[in-house]
Amino acid sequence: MTYRAPINDMLLALNHGAGLQAAVKAGHYGDFDADITTAVLEEAGKFATDVLAPLNRVGDEHGIKLEAGKVTTAPGWPDAYRRWAAAGWNAVSGPEAFGGQGLPLAINAACTEIWSASNIAFGLCPLLTLSAIEALDAHGSDALKKTYLEKLVSGEWTGTMQLTEPQAGSDVGALRSRAEREADGSYRIKGTKIFITYGDHDMTDNIVHFVLARLPDAPAGTKGISLFLIPKFLVNADGSLGGRNDIYPSGVEHKLGMHASPTCTMTMGDHGGAIGYLIGEENKGMQCMFTMMNQARLGVGLEGVGIADRAYQQALAFAQERRQGHAVGKTGDGSDPIIVHPDVKRMLMQMRALTAAARTICYATAVALDVSIRAKDPKVRADAAARGALLTPIAKAFSTDIGNEVAYLGVQIHGGMGFIEETGAAQHYRDARITPIYEGTNGIQAIDLVMRKLAANGGAAVWALLDELSAIVKQVEASNDPAFGTTGAKLRDALSSLDRASRWLSERVTSAPNDALAGATPYLQLFGSALGGCWLAGEALAARTSGEAGDPQRYITLARFFAENISVQAASLEKTVTDSAEAVNGADAVLLG
Repeated sequence: MTYRAPINDMLLALNHGAGLQAAVKAGHYGDFDADITTAVLEEAGKFATDVLAPLNRVGDEHGIKLEAGKVTTAPGWPDAYRRWAAAGWNAVSGPEAFGGQGLPLAINAACTEIWSASNIAFGLCPLLTLSAIEALDAHGSDALKKTYLEKLVSGEWTGTMQLTEPQAGSDVGALRSRAEREADGSYRIKGTKIFITYGDHDMTDNIVHFVLARLPDAPAGTKGISLFLIPKFLVNADGSLGGRNDIYPSGVEHKLGMHASPTCTMTMGDHGGAIGYLIGEENKGMQCMFTMMNQARLGVGLEGVGIADRAYQQALAFAQERRQGHAVGKTGDGSDPIIVHPDVKRMLMQMRALTAAARTICYATAVALDVSIRAKDPKVRADAAARGALLTPIAKAFSTDIGNEVAYLGVQIHGGMGFIEETGAAQHYRDARITPIYEGTNGIQAIDLVMRKLAANGGAAVWALLDELSAIVKQVEASNDPAFGTTGAKLRDALSSLDRASRWLSERVTSAPNDALAGATPYLQLFGSALGGCWLAGEALAARTSGEAGDPQRYITLARFFAENISVQAASLEKTVTDSAEAVNGADAVLLG
């Protein structure tokens, strides 16, 4: 089956769950016309269905090839990319001063989900270009912006992010790539980077690499890292392409999934060193890189949402077609579609509910980031920035964990057919697996949430969010709608668990940091299960009163399922956070004994 963007679900999540409609009404988006949102998503959905989705299997089967220092992508991919860029999709949220459309990041976030759902390996390329645009726009010199930004915004050129080295993965401070100052103000960079997504390809005529390296007199660790822009082809003063720069793909990785996305080993220095240009200040590269990283983390979270929705759509279609067994109480000949069986319904609802919750969390992150830049009131901007910072690790980790779980359930619903490559369910499972590793593993996201975001400003962003979620629960309870079942009670219990766990961790971040670290991952899961449940309930209330998304009963039932099947796990996750530190920290007796 092909992919169809779930426009009504996306609009409900964006406008109501994520708060875009309220932010527009509050004036935070200036003169943005929210009425165009539907049209943008519908057009994105058409392009994804007609052009990108058919190439998903092609890319998986053909993969990529490295020959004579050049990477060739799968058949049809260069043409699809050129059509995608020509249609303006790369420029959706790009700065207008450099040819972008200037639309909200939240709108582009919804588009990112669509690209990821239809063809996740394709969607990786513009995801990284968007991060490159953000870093260059925020930290680059006027001269570099003039030369590179318009080409990146249009998608005529793509961008990469190069951090990882063989000995330096998450520990970026251990990198060994070296930069030497040149008399003309440029730098010569030598070194090797690994796992570089779209480090080389044939879809554009130039690639702009953003590379971390260390100057000879730099301080040790992360305080001595600088960020450099290194083009694949040097750019002449008139904007035309010049000679080949000394940065080449020396290998490509053979991966579990994402076969169509080139993951390259990049080598600099075989011919004197790659010519690069400083982004920001010397030894301040981590600040610049985190501009890219945070944008990419949200993008990867949306990859989790996209692959989950694609796996759900395929599993639902299969369950409606595949006949096996009989419904309880049925007599007569002939088998029934497996969707009549309660356990299959449970798995499908699990897939749908998890995907919907992750979608809203990611969209809400994008809205917060938008408001942090667009709002006129400094306090509103500051509060939104704190909200965006808090939500980013949850959006990345919770959503990519969901992508894996939903893809796993998709294989299970297909049964033995799911384990066979021809059905396509296995590809979703393989492709999803890398996302919890991308852009800082999910364990690192949990550590960031507990040690930095929860602790920031006395936890003000957490307590403010909990107050908003409690208000949603009150509205559910006040509705007296029996269709919600025990949703209100279950969500209230989940919020109580989240509140207690947050306060417990807040006390131990400084007094017993290892105890806080031991509970970081279950805390992020707890946060996501409470947050997702409340926001789905809020969307159900909005659907019930606005009538914008069709029959509201489907959203009420979805919110109830999440609350009664997923949010109820909050109590046990709270106990894991508060009671398991001693066993975790005492594990050396088992692991090293």
